[in-house]
Amino acid sequence: MAEEIAGKEKTAGEKLQEKLSFKFKNQWDAIDPELEASSHKFNEDYKQALDQGKTEREFHDMAINRLEAAGFKNLAEVEKLELGDKVYRSVHNKGLLAAIVGSKSPTEGLLLVGSHTDSPRLDLKPYPLYEQNELALLKTHYYGGIKKYQWVSTQLAIHGVVIKQDGSKVEICIGEAEDDPVLTIPDLLPHLGRKQMAKPAKEVVEGEKLNILVGSKPYPEKDLSDRFKLNILSILHDKYGITERDLVTAELEVVPAHKAKDVGLDRSFVGAYGQDDRVCAWTSLEALLDAMPQTKTQGILFFDKEEVGSDGNTGAQSDLYFFALNELCAKIMGKEPSILEVQQMLENSKLLSSDVTAAYDPDYAEVYEPLNSAYCNYGIGINKYTGGGGKGGTTDANAEYFNEITRLFEKYNIPWQAGELGKIDEGGGGTIAKFFANAGMNVIDCGVPVLAMHSCFEVTAKLDVFNTYRAYKIFFEHAE
Repeated sequence: MAEEIAGKEKTAGEKLQEKLSFKFKNQWDAIDPELEASSHKFNEDYKQALDQGKTEREFHDMAINRLEAAGFKNLAEVEKLELGDKVYRSVHNKGLLAAIVGSKSPTEGLLLVGSHTDSPRLDLKPYPLYEQNELALLKTHYYGGIKKYQWVSTQLAIHGVVIKQDGSKVEICIGEAEDDPVLTIPDLLPHLGRKQMAKPAKEVVEGEKLNILVGSKPYPEKDLSDRFKLNILSILHDKYGITERDLVTAELEVVPAHKAKDVGLDRSFVGAYGQDDRVCAWTSLEALLDAMPQTKTQGILFFDKEEVGSDGNTGAQSDLYFFALNELCAKIMGKEPSILEVQQMLENSKLLSSDVTAAYDPDYAEVYEPLNSAYCNYGIGINKYTGGGGKGGTTDANAEYFNEITRLFEKYNIPWQAGELGKIDEGGGGTIAKFFANAGMNVIDCGVPVLAMHSCFEVTAKLDVFNTYRAYKIFFEHAE
């Protein structure tokens, strides 16, 4: 009977359905052992990168180390660029441009992948340290879209820089080394939490109560005021040579203290803080490092401040990124480009806005539209538009460019899927795409689907991470 069914000729309807229908596929069903091995190795390196680059500054510095090791030079130190030259330019130690020079004039367009390297977190307030009821605490101001209740009763670390009064810089990292203490924000015990638990989720933990416990040991002199605070200041001064005055101007970020880990009994996921959007930054960086030179100049852009609107001199709305592209263009052309030539460069350039998308979560199916959601293990997720409601606050990629990118991926066997950020009226979000589309570039959002986005422990599928790297590499090598 089985042989009969196997040898049965397809009906006209079955043939037509096969010809006309289209479905995205789980990549485990056709996994190649060699690709799986490559994916495993790539994700091991990726986990290390997540641990080393928990802030935008740290990720920026790590990326420059990777670039310099691969022969990239500081753009400011190069007078004239030739075919195959590799350069980078920092944007205030948080943003970055890196490029490999192609044979064509920049006026014919660049091939760019742009990601952001900031993530939701807690920032220390300018005057953070205080004592209350013989406990020493630090005041914070949350950064980006977080669920505040996720940040209590968990292990936290402090990363950042302090500029001392003499102008010297001190780098701070407390809570990451094996023998380091960690910090925490104690939650209210359930025995006394009846009223707290009756509040809406966004009010269960108030922003002003995200205060970090840092000590309870007083300075030995009993007649002093603020002895518990003073003891913490003494510890910081002994280790870092800083004072309370230095804390006022410091840039200190509080992040989860745990390391990136494999998730699942089958180890098919990566779990870590900050995968939005460092998973896309890392995959684009590695794709550029591994890409074969193209006729068009290839480049990556890293942005800060995306989680708070992309403002500021390191956000995607900063003119500095366009100045960096202009400087790159000038040194390739050997002259200062005209306004027309700069506009030609922007209009002919193609950008993949490399940002994560929401992965379908069956426990919260009510907020997803299943036909138009990204799924774990289905490949790079492409969002034609983001925004909210009636596509508010987004760019909307044109059909020509969307089709061009998907045909390119299909030609080189890169798995892709299309989706939206949940149901139409359930919320929404934005990316850096619109700022470069406003400048005239063809732009589309595409990146790794993420479970538990913006949490302290985001989850990505290893196959999606690796296939996103492959997608960016193919874009660099074969887009026209």
